[in-house]
Amino acid sequence: METMGRHVISELWDCNIDKLNDIEFIEKTFVNAALEAGAEVREVAFHKFAPQGVSGVVIISESHLTIHSFPEHGYASIDVYTCGDRIDPNVAADYIAKALDAKVSDNMELPRGIHPAESKDKQITSA
Repeated sequence: METMGRHVISELWDCNIDKLNDIEFIEKTFVNAALEAGAEVREVAFHKFAPQGVSGVVIISESHLTIHSFPEHGYASIDVYTCGDRIDPNVAADYIAKALDAKVSDNMELPRGIHPAESKDKQITSA
């Protein structure tokens, strides 16, 4: 079954709180994760919240990497979405988990772009 992409949703717990609140560290980590996976970085945008937390995105030619960090909970919500089959999003997700010192990493991979008629698990409905 062909897909248009792979989407890894990663729940990172018990992360280094200081790293979760360091916008420069997170930005560098996400760019490096994309490069480690073999992606081509296009644009980078991150925002530091007051009093804590960082959200951001690295746009890659193959799609994107995102984060929303919650230092007060030692938690980060990560998405790595790659189109095609050249890039493995798990490489980037694992790189990020290690960089943030996550003690618990729960990854779920979803195939993206499967036409409903090709998926036996989905019921085709029309509006």
